[in-house]
Amino acid sequence: QVYLVESGGGLVQSGGSLRLSCVVSGSIFRFNAMGWYRQAPGKQRELVAGISRGGSRNYVDSVKGRFTISRDNAKNTVNLQMNSLKPDDTAVYYCNTDPARDQYWGQGTQVTVSS
Repeated sequence: QVYLVESGGGLVQSGGSLRLSCVVSGSIFRFNAMGWYRQAPGKQRELVAGISRGGSRNYVDSVKGRFTISRDNAKNTVNLQMNSLKPDDTAVYYCNTDPARDQYWGQGTQVTVSS
């Protein structure tokens, strides 16, 4: 069974924090780098943060120093800790492999940051 299930989104004030989690089926998690992506209204989906199987991380410039991606290999989970949130971070957040595969897009989780 193949699944990627995101959770943890919500409404938060500017400057606040949220932690997103994605539970991934083992058949995907074990063999792939993973990423968190986001899509804001009227914009293209972008890779926000990626983490390799070995734990190497990369971030889009706009979130460096504020977001931290991690993976728990025992729980097949990839997390995104988001601090100092800004209204520009408002988007639907998705997890997927890095690079992304079309068949793995899920529902995502909505993050809304109020000013």
